[in-house]
Amino acid sequence: MPRPREQSVVVLRALGLGDLLTGVPALRGLRVALPHDRIELVVSRAVAPLARLLGVADEITTIASLYDHAPETAPFLALNLHGSGPESHDWLLRTKPGSLLAFVHPSIPASFGGPRWRSDEHEVGRWCRLLASAGIETDAADLSIPAPADPLPADPDRVVVHVGAGAGARRWPPRRWVEVVRGLVRDGRTPWLTGDEEERPIALFVAEEAGLAPDHVLAGRTDVVELAGVVAGARLVLAGDTGVGHLATALGRPSVLLFGPTPPSRWGPPPGDRHVVLWKGTTGDPHADEPDPGLLEITVDEVLEAAAAV
Repeated sequence: MPRPREQSVVVLRALGLGDLLTGVPALRGLRVALPHDRIELVVSRAVAPLARLLGVADEITTIASLYDHAPETAPFLALNLHGSGPESHDWLLRTKPGSLLAFVHPSIPASFGGPRWRSDEHEVGRWCRLLASAGIETDAADLSIPAPADPLPADPDRVVVHVGAGAGARRWPPRRWVEVVRGLVRDGRTPWLTGDEEERPIALFVAEEAGLAPDHVLAGRTDVVELAGVVAGARLVLAGDTGVGHLATALGRPSVLLFGPTPPSRWGPPPGDRHVVLWKGTTGDPHADEPDPGLLEITVDEVLEAAAAV
């Protein structure tokens, strides 16, 4: 028998764009398993507009950090798709749930029934495994999302070039992106440079040095839904290990992705000829300030050759 409609579930996934998209299979599995329950998805403000388009939750709530207030809504289930704990476990427990579904953490007794965290696991499979521990079926390949409206004029030669990343360790040098953009223009492609507000100066530098018109710099000018629309209309996406790479996967667009400190076996796209991953086999600190040495081994020629192949 289904549970009464008034029962609710709180799901925590208040992270970045790539985190939201890699959590889609788990979120869809939960929605299918609990069709008569009210699901509240807690996300970061930046990704909330896209989260609302996914159709996996009845309500989208935003928080800035785990220091934000957790309302005592008393859900029958609190689901931690945020991390290994204990901070995220504690945030969910402050909602006064009937039970907590999370990876086990030694300082949180309420988590003791959950599976153990594995640091070498792919992000998509990790959350599917957590739900499987509660008997909830998921499809790890179910990564696609609906394409939002494209804010740009249609162009069969559009290439999205995302020049930034969330940490210095994953940022390929801007001067190399300059050479890549020049090469794309020589090949008759139309580059558009994306990024957030903080990455706009980098994107403007790349455009100026490459001789690209400033109005092709979208960094800081789009919200997450508009960005998804731009990616949906692209022939190709070039990016580092960032959320835009996950958008390419979710929207079925070919991509060339540059990996450095984190292996693609943990954050990369699914296997196939639609995506080319460049990685030199090294690992490091993905949160470091300086570009990872392995990332720096990737050359401009390798990126342009991969782009031409895709």
